[in-house]
Amino acid sequence: MQTLTPQHLVQLTALRHELHRTPEISGEESATAQRISAELEALGADRIWRDLGGNGVAAEFKGTAPGPTVLLRCELDGLPIRELSDLPYKSMNDGKGHLCGHDGHMVSMLGVAMQLATRPASGRVILLFQPAEETGAGAKAVIEDDRWAEIRPDYAFAYHNVPGRPLGEIGLRSGPGNCASRGMQISFEGKSSHAAAPEDGLSPATAMAALMTSLPALGSGQIGDDDFALSTLTHAYLGEPTFGIAPAEGELRVTLRTMSNARMDTLIADALAEVDRNKGVLKVDVQWHDIFPSVVNDADATAIARNVALDLGHAINDMALPMRWSEDFGRIGDDGPKATMLYIGSGETQPQLHNPDYDFPDALLPVVIDQFCGIVERLLGPPRS
Repeated sequence: MQTLTPQHLVQLTALRHELHRTPEISGEESATAQRISAELEALGADRIWRDLGGNGVAAEFKGTAPGPTVLLRCELDGLPIRELSDLPYKSMNDGKGHLCGHDGHMVSMLGVAMQLATRPASGRVILLFQPAEETGAGAKAVIEDDRWAEIRPDYAFAYHNVPGRPLGEIGLRSGPGNCASRGMQISFEGKSSHAAAPEDGLSPATAMAALMTSLPALGSGQIGDDDFALSTLTHAYLGEPTFGIAPAEGELRVTLRTMSNARMDTLIADALAEVDRNKGVLKVDVQWHDIFPSVVNDADATAIARNVALDLGHAINDMALPMRWSEDFGRIGDDGPKATMLYIGSGETQPQLHNPDYDFPDALLPVVIDQFCGIVERLLGPPRS
């Protein structure tokens, strides 16, 4: 493939800073998608799909001979978190920030596109810039797009940067890689009354108080155990902020998390049973949000990534445990390709993901680009002359 020059890295770093300044949250990534499309056009992609599953963009780079399709996926969206930093390129969009590193993920894949100026010997590479990863909706929407059949890969790879691990270390894990999770929103409706006569109303307080204890108690085991489950209370409200009214309405929000999809099914059933047991005569409505299946990394794809990392001399972390946090890349793997996610260290002193002072480290770009170009070359052969 074409060699990535220092000038290329300067260009990519500038683009990363530009994207960092203008984050868009899940479902609103239209300007980001247009910017990415323009770059892919300039880099000579053979075909570009736009508005894929919403604001998604995919680009095709075709080899000379027939061969497998290798998909490399990154994310377009930022977070609804206010950035707190003194960076000269800090977010200009109030209350929104690239505080998970998706700006760096996008630019990494554009760096791969630069190197694909000399095409692989066979097959084709699809670079997917996916919308709405942070809500768990994006991969599902992309796969449900009618045009996915034109893109569907034989192999799929993605990565996430991991603060707290050495810069450039390649984390790999065959089997469960990221937990399944989903948000449970429980709404309660009773009857208000005067605070001097609470017996004349129907307050959700007793049911909510019981569930605030019993739902978190559904957790079991430790990460890595087959029965691992975590139920985290994240939000509660009850009535209006007054002194004269006994409340009629309330809401709880709980995040359910498991290592496997099967364990998630049982945790959901247990949580619903707790709600039913405690609701009494209250009207209760349960809604589900931010639904992420588990990421299960294919052994063959993981071995390919590991061999490339060894060839490049990258440090490797053979991970004993999966990540607790979730990723919707699992839906792509569930669709059929041999798929794996890489967990690449972004520095031992790096602020954690979703922190208000997080910033993707530009020094990670060449490591990631070399790793993913190496994966492409291993599967599709060296570039044609």
